[in-house]
Amino acid sequence: MKPASAGPAAGRGESAQRDVVLPFVGSQATVRTTGMILPENLPERSWERIGSNLRELVNSSAWWLADWLIYGETTYGWRRYKEAIERTGLDYQTLRNYAWVARRFEHHRRRDGLSFAHHAEVTRLSPPEQDYWLRKAEQNKWSRNELRRAVRAGLAVQNGAAEDRESGPDEQREVPRLAGAAAGKRRQKVTTLTIELPADRLEHYAKAAAAHGLPVDKWVARMLESADLPAAERRTA
Repeated sequence: MKPASAGPAAGRGESAQRDVVLPFVGSQATVRTTGMILPENLPERSWERIGSNLRELVNSSAWWLADWLIYGETTYGWRRYKEAIERTGLDYQTLRNYAWVARRFEHHRRRDGLSFAHHAEVTRLSPPEQDYWLRKAEQNKWSRNELRRAVRAGLAVQNGAAEDRESGPDEQREVPRLAGAAAGKRRQKVTTLTIELPADRLEHYAKAAAAHGLPVDKWVARMLESADLPAAERRTA
């Protein structure tokens, strides 16, 4: 993209509007910093193609700004945020949001077929869950809002399953018998289990967990809870 000569308004003492040359527009339209002038006889297919390319330009610019900002912060320090605000005209929070999303997606995990906003929707999930939902969005051609609804539905299932486990009928019947010190001892019996897995197995389990709307740790816990541990212990005794 490069500026061309100023429009005729500059000769009349008005604010000059620079024409900009965009390769995907060419001579089909006049592009200026303040707008685009399209000819009356522009073919519909050309109009559609220009729109698709503009979408890509807008989407890419968010990634470009984010990576540019991260580089400046990493190389020159926090003071570069003030410079970035002055250079881009964007406010601090907007720039911080761009950088926050970009930091959570290495370049090889960013999907060309999805917008920056799609990626922003899943930033709070674990990387395997992010990949799962973005892959689903790309396969189903979900909009950003459709992806948001699908993720929320998955989290709702996850939260509902957790509530069922915490207050299911069997556990409710157990509560009266767990009075006083006995209940306290039961609550104290908590063990942290660490499992080391190859990266490919972790991704496999993450996909299975995401299919149930659960994070990996909760899915593994559910699998362990559903295992017939007493019977297994009898077989190994």
